[in-house]
Amino acid sequence: MQDDEILGKAYDARLMRRLLGYLRPHWRAVVFALAALLLGAGAALAQPYLMKMAIDRFIAARRLDGIEELAFLYVGVLLLAFAAEYAQTWTMQLTGQRIMFDMRMALYGHLQRLDVAYYDRNPVGRLMTRVTSDVDVLNDLFTSGVVTIFGDVFTLVGIMAVMLWMNWRLALVAFAVLPLIALVTQWFRRNVRESYRIVRGWIARINAFLQENITGMSTVQLFRREPLNYARFDDIDRRHRDANIDSIFYYAVFYPAIEVISALASALIIWYGGLRALDGALTLGVLAAFLQYSQRFFRPISDMSEKFNVLQSAMASSERIFKLLDEPVRVASRPAPVERESTGGHLVFDHVWFAYNEHPKGGGEPDWVLKDVSFEVRPGERVGIVGATGSGKTTLINLLLRFYDVQRGRITVDGVDVRDLEVGDLRGLFGLVLQDVHLFSGTIADNIRLGNESIDNDQLKRAAHAVHADAFIERLPTAYLSPVAERGSTLSVGQKQLLSFARALAFDPRVLILDEATSSVDTETEMLIRDALTRLMARRTTIAIAHRLSTIQDMDRILVLHKGVLRESGTHQELLAARGIYYKLFELQYKSGRDTLGEEADVTGGLPVGR
Repeated sequence: MQDDEILGKAYDARLMRRLLGYLRPHWRAVVFALAALLLGAGAALAQPYLMKMAIDRFIAARRLDGIEELAFLYVGVLLLAFAAEYAQTWTMQLTGQRIMFDMRMALYGHLQRLDVAYYDRNPVGRLMTRVTSDVDVLNDLFTSGVVTIFGDVFTLVGIMAVMLWMNWRLALVAFAVLPLIALVTQWFRRNVRESYRIVRGWIARINAFLQENITGMSTVQLFRREPLNYARFDDIDRRHRDANIDSIFYYAVFYPAIEVISALASALIIWYGGLRALDGALTLGVLAAFLQYSQRFFRPISDMSEKFNVLQSAMASSERIFKLLDEPVRVASRPAPVERESTGGHLVFDHVWFAYNEHPKGGGEPDWVLKDVSFEVRPGERVGIVGATGSGKTTLINLLLRFYDVQRGRITVDGVDVRDLEVGDLRGLFGLVLQDVHLFSGTIADNIRLGNESIDNDQLKRAAHAVHADAFIERLPTAYLSPVAERGSTLSVGQKQLLSFARALAFDPRVLILDEATSSVDTETEMLIRDALTRLMARRTTIAIAHRLSTIQDMDRILVLHKGVLRESGTHQELLAARGIYYKLFELQYKSGRDTLGEEADVTGGLPVGR
């Protein structure tokens, strides 16, 4: 949460240059908005002066001939100010929305290219904040900051110049309150800055708490944590409320204080200007114009104080956004990737070493998850991988698909190092079915097709039929067009796994990867899937990771991993005969009754051996 609390400098030239880079494609709109703003500011400056002319030339002189033209000119200036402000506001709001669009697309595109390890280190809620809240803050900068601050400065300088030109003595009297303005503004900026930092920190905590506990609501309810979670959220929410109340106090003091100082300036103008007018050294028109100019003078000051906070938060948000955009893409295609000459599905792990913490704190040797692993999977071969939890089974798949890159050794597909292939081309070879299935909001068909329009309805239905998913799909109200809720919450775990099978097969992969794919399916459905897989794996290279040995005992070869080392390799019968790690796993599962492996006995220790 510390990144969300730090505000940094109020102005950073390096960050501003990068931000203006997003403004550069829209420079014509910015120039137009700036011209409209200057035109509107000029029209606003002309209004009090026209009032002075009406009083001195016509009203004081008790003659009305010609005042109609001045009245029409005044109305024209009002209309010009309205049109200019409308044009400036519309243009900058439109430009701000376009910049938000460009920035969000840049962020999302970059997020899609980042490696999986980055998401292991960064919470999803924080990344969502970058794409949503932080970009919204920058929209405030572009729509009401960059151009309008310039307009406020122009208005202030213009008012001061006109007042000094009209009567420099009266102008100095009006400017006598500026030290008070400076003190109040400095107090406001300092306290609101700190208040904003605290509020932002508690907002980040609220978002994190909600994301974690709403996602895990079933666990919360199961273990009856509702009162405890409610109390914790009550504490966080109350602190956020109190921080907001503190910030409201500063706003409640600042704006009335500005109004009081403005009234004081008006009183000084009336007092000194009235005395001068009685002596005949000042006209009533000048006095009336000064009163209007003084009222307009303090409005930009209060606006600029508020825009200081916009600038402050924009600098902090831009720093977080650019930190994300500058995150290097560690797993990417080479500038000139190699094109595979064949699609046989020949896989080789050649002395592979891998550690998730490649550079541990304090130095020392990495905590290797895989240690010098070498094996070959020939085209069309079916290979099972077993081992205790944490032995490195799933890591093999992550490296094969280049979710991570190996630190030592290499992995080849059809004789080409996976790092030399185009990432999309490499992953297009594989169909992956995981234990934890992720479904998207949409329809059943959408979740099988996943946007690939080349998969027609016939292919989609054939894939569903092959894994027997069509049985439950056809029972749904609108079959393949039935909606799927977020994360597939309306479907059972087994149904979601059947859909993931259909999804993998619809893409007709050259290599099929199964990671505990049948662990959540009931026994009857598992038998149906295994029957379908027997036919489907006949023409595909297949790698199956399993804890239940019954699901991989018919494989052509079984690899046994232990603490990151490939310890055994062979068929089900050969590994049982060797009486090694695989034999112990088999014996444990059989004796615990967690796996049914058939009833045919084998000579190896009298243990049952599955068919």
